[in-house]
Amino acid sequence: MASLEEDFPRGGTSKKTAGSKSIVERIEVDNLFQIREPEVKKRKSTKGDTKGAKKQKTSKEGSLKLNTAEATDILSFKNIKVGTLFLGCVKEVTDFQVTVSLPNGLKGFLPVGNISASFTKMLTSQLEMGDSLEEIFSLPSLFPPGRLLRCIVSGLEATQKGHTSVRLSIDPKEVNKGFTPESLKAGMMLNGCVESIEDHGFLLDIGVSGTKAFLPKGKQVKGTTKQGGFKVGQHVDCVLKEVKNEGRIVLLAATSSAVTQSCAETQHGWTLRNLLPGLMVKAQVQKVGKHGLFLEFLSSFSGTVDFLHMDRDRTSNYSPGQTLKACVLYVEPSSRSVGLSLREHLLSPGPLLEPVTSDSIGKVFEGCRMTSLHPASGAILELPEKMVAFVHKQHLKDIGETFTPDQVMAKSSHTCRILDFSPLEQMHTATLRRAIIDEMFLRYQDFQPGQLVQGRVSSLQTFGIIVELTDYIKGMVPRTHLADVVLKNPEKVYKVGNKVKCRVLSVDRVSQKLLLTRKKTLLSSTLPLISSYSAIRVGQVSHGWIVSVQNFGCIVRFFGEVKGLVPIGELSRERVSVPQSLFYVGQVVKAKVLSCDPAQEKLLLSFKAVVDKENQATQKLSFETGKEVEAKVFRKHLEGLEVSILPEDAPAFLPIGHLSDHMSNCSLFWGALKEGDTLSNAVSLGTNKSNTILTQKPLVKAAITNGQVAREFSDIQEGMQLTGWIKDVMPYGVFVEFPYGLVGLAPKSAMSDKFVSNTESVFQKGQTVAAKVTDMDKEKRRFLLSLKVSEVCFEEGDSRRRLVQGLQERNAVAEMVAAKDPELLQYLRPLAVGQKLKLTVDAVNGDKSATFLRDGLGGVSIVATPDHLSGEKLTSGQKVTAVIIHVDPCASKIYVSLAPQLLGKRKKLNAGAKLSATVQYVERDFAVISLGGSGHLTTVHTTVHLNDTFRFESEKMAVGRSLNVTVKEPCCEDLGGLPLVSWTSISASTPSRETKAIPRSAAVRRKHTYKKGDVVTGTVKSVKPLCAFVSLPGGVRASVHVSQIQETFKKARSFPTASLKKGKTVTARVIGERECSDHKLLPISHPESKFTELELTLLPSLLKDDANLEDIKTSKTLKAYQAGQDLTCFVSKYDIQKKQLKVILTPSVSGRVDFLAMTLDRQVAKYPERMFKMGQALPAKVVGLDSSKKRLSLSLTGVYRLTPGTVTLGTVQELLANSGLVVSLPFGRSGFVSVVDLTDSYRPKPLESYWVGKIVRCCVIGEEPDHMQLSLRASRMEPETTVPVKDPEILSIGDLKKSRLVRGYVKHVGVQGVFIRLSRTITGLARFEHVTSYHVTDKDIFAKHIHLHALYTTKVLRVRKKEGQVELSLLPEDTGKPDVLPESLALPLRERGQEIKTKDSKKRKRLPGEPHKHGKNGTVERAGESEEDDSGVDAYFQEDEEESSPKKPKKAPQPIKAGKQRLQVEGGFSWDLGLSALRPAVSQKGADGSEEEEDEQTQKKSRKDKEVEKQQAEKVLSKLESELMDPSLRPESASSFERLVLSSPNSSLVWLQYMAFHLQATEIEQARAVAERALKTISFREEQEKLNVWVALLNLENLYGSQESLQKVFERALQYCEPLAVYQQLADVYAKSDKHKEAEALYKNMVKRFRQDRSVWLSYGTFLLRQGQNDAAHSVLQRALRSLPDKEHVDLIVKFAQLEFQYGDVERAKSMFDRTLMSYPKRTDLWSVYIDLMIRHGTQKEVRDLFDRVIHLSVAVKRIKFFFKRYLEYEKKSGTVESVQAVKEKALQYVEAKGAEEAS
Repeated sequence: MASLEEDFPRGGTSKKTAGSKSIVERIEVDNLFQIREPEVKKRKSTKGDTKGAKKQKTSKEGSLKLNTAEATDILSFKNIKVGTLFLGCVKEVTDFQVTVSLPNGLKGFLPVGNISASFTKMLTSQLEMGDSLEEIFSLPSLFPPGRLLRCIVSGLEATQKGHTSVRLSIDPKEVNKGFTPESLKAGMMLNGCVESIEDHGFLLDIGVSGTKAFLPKGKQVKGTTKQGGFKVGQHVDCVLKEVKNEGRIVLLAATSSAVTQSCAETQHGWTLRNLLPGLMVKAQVQKVGKHGLFLEFLSSFSGTVDFLHMDRDRTSNYSPGQTLKACVLYVEPSSRSVGLSLREHLLSPGPLLEPVTSDSIGKVFEGCRMTSLHPASGAILELPEKMVAFVHKQHLKDIGETFTPDQVMAKSSHTCRILDFSPLEQMHTATLRRAIIDEMFLRYQDFQPGQLVQGRVSSLQTFGIIVELTDYIKGMVPRTHLADVVLKNPEKVYKVGNKVKCRVLSVDRVSQKLLLTRKKTLLSSTLPLISSYSAIRVGQVSHGWIVSVQNFGCIVRFFGEVKGLVPIGELSRERVSVPQSLFYVGQVVKAKVLSCDPAQEKLLLSFKAVVDKENQATQKLSFETGKEVEAKVFRKHLEGLEVSILPEDAPAFLPIGHLSDHMSNCSLFWGALKEGDTLSNAVSLGTNKSNTILTQKPLVKAAITNGQVAREFSDIQEGMQLTGWIKDVMPYGVFVEFPYGLVGLAPKSAMSDKFVSNTESVFQKGQTVAAKVTDMDKEKRRFLLSLKVSEVCFEEGDSRRRLVQGLQERNAVAEMVAAKDPELLQYLRPLAVGQKLKLTVDAVNGDKSATFLRDGLGGVSIVATPDHLSGEKLTSGQKVTAVIIHVDPCASKIYVSLAPQLLGKRKKLNAGAKLSATVQYVERDFAVISLGGSGHLTTVHTTVHLNDTFRFESEKMAVGRSLNVTVKEPCCEDLGGLPLVSWTSISASTPSRETKAIPRSAAVRRKHTYKKGDVVTGTVKSVKPLCAFVSLPGGVRASVHVSQIQETFKKARSFPTASLKKGKTVTARVIGERECSDHKLLPISHPESKFTELELTLLPSLLKDDANLEDIKTSKTLKAYQAGQDLTCFVSKYDIQKKQLKVILTPSVSGRVDFLAMTLDRQVAKYPERMFKMGQALPAKVVGLDSSKKRLSLSLTGVYRLTPGTVTLGTVQELLANSGLVVSLPFGRSGFVSVVDLTDSYRPKPLESYWVGKIVRCCVIGEEPDHMQLSLRASRMEPETTVPVKDPEILSIGDLKKSRLVRGYVKHVGVQGVFIRLSRTITGLARFEHVTSYHVTDKDIFAKHIHLHALYTTKVLRVRKKEGQVELSLLPEDTGKPDVLPESLALPLRERGQEIKTKDSKKRKRLPGEPHKHGKNGTVERAGESEEDDSGVDAYFQEDEEESSPKKPKKAPQPIKAGKQRLQVEGGFSWDLGLSALRPAVSQKGADGSEEEEDEQTQKKSRKDKEVEKQQAEKVLSKLESELMDPSLRPESASSFERLVLSSPNSSLVWLQYMAFHLQATEIEQARAVAERALKTISFREEQEKLNVWVALLNLENLYGSQESLQKVFERALQYCEPLAVYQQLADVYAKSDKHKEAEALYKNMVKRFRQDRSVWLSYGTFLLRQGQNDAAHSVLQRALRSLPDKEHVDLIVKFAQLEFQYGDVERAKSMFDRTLMSYPKRTDLWSVYIDLMIRHGTQKEVRDLFDRVIHLSVAVKRIKFFFKRYLEYEKKSGTVESVQAVKEKALQYVEAKGAEEAS
């Protein structure tokens, strides 16, 4: 019960037992630093007990020592664990994260969600309300840099590169979780978070459950914050002033004095569980260690102080027993370790620690002294500026090196780079790694806008690409900056891992964001860059990009945050009215600065002035290639120098690679030159992109001067040798540029005589090379080069000039560098290689090198490497004599040697003498060598040839390596008196061609004794794709052809030679021999170099004893192959020019495969060279002999001749506009494709998607004498698949049936009608009376408006199979399509229901029963069938047969379906039809009681006629009476409608029928008038009826009115009707009439005006999805969710998901449903909807998975039963017997499980 009471205390105050000492007991129990043994009851002591007590006491003291930490190493990421408490300092703050500096230079990250529960709650509520968070919840205002925080490690995450990221939390519930209400004592210092602001103070959350903490207002909070108070979420350090009710109520104090003076005391009852970092304690020194202190505090706690947190002024003054004040740094509960600090800035901290950063970060310091070394932690360096820096042990050595403490301490000085500044230690952290010291960029502050950088593509995102610049710095290239134009598919251009060069757009150093650009124009721009307003000068021209195009001009942005305006008047020299038509966002432009106000950051630019300036510059200045100019350095950057040509002051650019022929000298020149220096020996290379390019390469200048250049492409010839420079290095080769802008490609195989695996390791961009032209493509104006040393000659005189020029450039650089220091120049100028000096030893370093001193050279470092000390033991102050081997003026260093062989007397050299030399000093381009024992030193090139830059490690020149040299000049004045020699490497030295002596016996190969048929065993020496070479016993060489390796192939397209490996032993049979030549020897000088090579076979069938080798002879002739024969061929190569695949069958038989006979896949045929590899085995069929009759023609498609039904590839040869395509076919054939055979779905322009040369897949359907009949229909090529066919192929006239709708192309407009091509063999006729509904008298109208080859839908009227004739109709009522003649012709409509009399016939009616008039042939003459009297007018005879036959009721036309709430009108009228579809209303005969005109003219009527008229009159009256009595009958006259509207004035349906009546008669104004009458007549209470009329009027104006009239009606409707309904109706009208822009604009207005209405958002989303704008619909959904209340979100999301299923992306719809159901799993109505949609749009697997999810929901049983029923119905309908049984079993399992639950 006691334990239960402690875990679950009851309410009220608990009574303390008398004499209880809770504090003491808690200390004893919670002190984890001591190991307690179980208490033993006291009893009388004995002697033995006394001894035992002493032992127990001793063990107790020993336990305290055991708990003391054994080491004082600093913290690392490996020591950090989740739950560790730290004292941290705020270093950087962003909107959503705080960077916290931890002890020992570590870092952690505090997310915005880990501050406190109250802050997170407030933040969430504000986000949901959509309010701004910038002011109230700004992290920079809550956490200023330098603020001390108590934090706890909440998580450790590993980054992609293996680093550890520490996630922190300062939530009081986490930091103070070790406290309970009972453990709170007055005087304790805690940290809390402001939970709420009250009238008299603040409620703080201190993280103790059941405790309320209150901080009163007044003096306690004055001055604690800059704003004069606290904010919700702000953290406060406070002292417990008073504790009430057993810790349930706490009164706090937060004055700076109270917090600073508070100190942890023993009576507070601190334990390891609640010990907090930041506490001040009084500690006693227990032990002084080598790397720190061991302290004891609070009577029973032990802690350590590492060397970084010891007071540096008192490091040697600490002694055991000394009492100190310390600050708790960290507490690690799992290891029971506590870290303390004795640093003064932490013992008496102010409001903020300062500083938190340093300006020295990134700087490199030389001459640093190491004051102390701690091998397990790191070292302390003393910097020259009396600063102290800490170097972690990982940064004491380079990666891959071993760490030796003695070597590190032995160095007298170190070079380091500052990495960071640690606020808690107030100390810099540094590194000794050379790679980091040499790194250009260390942090975001090192980047400058406009700077060129290089990195690798890290990832591809929808918004751009991420580029990794260093291990810790990444930049982003926006999508608009991936290229000069917007890339639709960036993934095709950029791949992860690609190296890219970028330019920095902007740098946000606070948020650490880096924006880059890949626009080529900005990368290669040589114009001065604009990156700040202060650096802009008026008249400056620079590149920028357009960020906005407005009616008043363009806004142009430059690097950094610089923006400028180009007014509309400065856009162009011509007047621009619409800037959007000329400019676009993202366009790179050149702009000239007209004015700039840096204070207000206003910049005025001009495009027009740039063009004017360029025109003037072009007219005035002309720097042709080869012209020597003098230039002044204007600006330096990494790519080169921006210069101005004097005296014209014209801008030019000198690339860094063009400063010298030696790449090492280029960097020296670039470092020595400064702005304002003048270059007098530059030569122009011409103008590139409106900028002049200069060069200082001596070899290039000499080539231009001597005329050894090609000015145009026509001057280039194969074999020509040119001097140029590397323009670009690609994986497949290098591009070499020459003067006058010519560029050639040196492929990877032609770059060196050695094998090149990585092109970047051979040549460098800008390097001078000599190239030889090897191949030319005159059509494409391209040429190939060779850079091989063996093919490009380089004269010895050129090598000498290059050496002399390089050394002279070095001297010039030395003069430029030394000119900055005249004294240094005075000392260094007389020094030269080989000169002897008297020196004094300064020091001998740990790496066994030595430094020396000499009078007069105080600022110069004299060094001798271990290789040049010759093993002498030197002491400081010793006098020695040394010889100079190199002088480096840039580094102010002199390299000397003490080697005795160099200090001896120099011997005389003779020209032509051959000596052995030793390398003494090596740089990239030059080396210093000693000439044997002569005592002479000289300088040579590290390479013999200009292109010889690619060498293996064993071939590279190194110190101590021996060379063979030949003395050319004993004393060369150009080398300063040094000998001039030529050299060859000993290991690489070979006799020259003149001295090579090949023994005659070597050329004559030994004869063999093998004969045909012998079975031999040999070893494979080499394997090639088409053969393998085998070495036989006795050194006999043999070969195995690829056709003699395997008989059968398990895999298609296998490689037979791959089964042979070098060194493999094989058994073969000799099948022949052939004579071969040794290509290593010239046949003229070595005529006996030919030898015999045996031919072997490895085929198992030929290795048998009874094998017939005669069959091999027959297979070697072409006659042995027949057409259609199946065989195996082997790929030799693909000829791109001829588009042929060359193959071999045997060593003597070859073949070719034409392009169209290679494959049936059109995609593969686009790149056939990728499909075939050399040596690949292919199954083929023999077609025959090719045109040369020397090789076979083969096919790889399985077809060797074309027959009906064959599917093959072809290429379009010609487009015949009137009929179809002419296609080239395999095997030299051609074919024809009719327009009706192009596709299964006819298109209005059938030939639009075809062009000459396009590859098509076709089917042979017929054969003519000169060509093949082809079809491109998919149904023909894949008859077994169910391909949807909209226009089926009509093979015969029997396929046509009456009343069938078919489509065809107009073939001809003749005299009788329009001829329409229905298939390639069938043409139908549509007579003029069946073409249009208009009354046409001029036949030319048909020829003008019915275009040839137009596509029309027709109806079959009659089929005459015997005559082979088809009559068609184009009338709208037959086809359902608009009339073929346009409405704009204003032709009258043909009258229906009236007789049209011929001119000769009498005007009378045919009496009932009167027979029809018959023609000559006995056929009934009807209008429209007489070809003689065909006038193009359709005549209809309506017979009055009411007496003879009963009248059949006519079916009323169905109205066209409209959307929801769309009014439908009976009578055949639809608001969606135009005027062309309307017909004039025809009144019934006798409806108004008037007589016909012809009846009035009758003078005398018979009695029978009168009787007939009487009967007709009675019928008319009865009909009229029935119409009045039957309201369902539709009126057919204006008077009838008038009577109807009088009887039903409030019926909108009647009014709309009245309007439709007028519209059918094309009486638009009368229809408007009816609508206006309806609006006035209908009662104001009938709102829906009025709305129907308004909608009809909107439809009318939309179809027949103007936009202005429609807008007026719309505005009027808004005044009288509900606005939302009117808006929705107009939007539907727009959408149904395909006015998408107007509809979208209206919807945008609706969602602003009716944002709270869900139906508006649904309508807008439906519209967007129907238009295919899925992304826009998704954004509309997000806007709707922000606008609508939460209770409508679920239904809205579900509706949008249904729309996505119907119109949009099914995957997105499924994800929307899944997310919604995860949040609302018990909404079975949503599950049911989801299932319905998945059944219609998903696969069976997806539907079953969904059912399985539903039946496992924890909802009511009756609902699960419902879903089981649906599941079973679905499986019965779409599944199998097994799946039905599976559902039943699942249901049974569910019932059993439920029964078990109820039973339990």
